[in-house]
Amino acid sequence: MSTGPEPEPRAPRPALVFDDPLDQQTSDDTDRGWGERPEGDSAADLKRFLDEKPPHHL
Repeated sequence: MSTGPEPEPRAPRPALVFDDPLDQQTSDDTDRGWGERPEGDSAADLKRFLDEKPPHHL
């Protein structure tokens, strides 16, 4: 009597976490999450101004 191949062991399921998700910091909680760029010099500020200027301000 032959037996079939043994099934491969399954990967363990991730554990359920019942923590309050509002206690965790998100990217929106940081300046970088709101699109802030790292500190730079005045040339970088001018470049940012020109990059983000609306078309009707040309």
